Amino acid sequence: MRYLVITPTEREYRNMCVAIDRQGLKHQYTVARTGVGKALAAAGAALTIAQGRGVYDRVAVVGYAASTLGRQRGDIVAPRVARYYDCRIPGDFVPELTDPHPLLGHDDAVVWTGDSFVDGDIIRSVKEQYGLKSGLFDMEATAICQAAELFDLPVVVIKMVSDVPEEGDDEFSYDAFVDAHTDFSAFVDYLEELR
Repeated sequence: MRYLVITPTEREYRNMCVAIDRQGLKHQYTVARTGVGKALAAAGAALTIAQGRGVYDRVAVVGYAASTLGRQRGDIVAPRVARYYDCRIPGDFVPELTDPHPLLGHDDAVVWTGDSFVDGDIIRSVKEQYGLKSGLFDMEATAICQAAELFDLPVVVIKMVSDVPEEGDDEFSYDAFVDAHTDFSAFVDYLEELR
């Protein structure tokens, strides 16, 4: 299996490159850094996939994510669904923005993508709007799914919970966590076993 592994930030990119630098891997991995946010992530993913000219079998999005209450910092989660949380569109008027995107992950979870670093108020608002109890939050996964769909590539998202804003975590606690948790070998292990 040939994976394009997409990381939004430089730290995530470095961590993933170190994690795949070992012997005996059964899959091939190309790691790309797209930048933070929906636009950069989608553009970077589409460009990298197109430049690969059919060389990739799957796309993996790895990195850090905020979580609702119920998960602990450091948990590794591979959601089954990706969605946008910041689309204010009536009904199903623009389904490519409002429909859920299926993922290859095994965890009963949704990764919610938006153009904000989430805080407790944003999470509570999303919970109320969508009736959810738990979920992950990032700024890239769903946009990368849309880019991968242009090339008919399946996507797996694997995230390490970096912060729980409902417990008071903010950008400073996120930054401290990321600096202290650089081992991405669990992501590689998950991809190696994924069927």
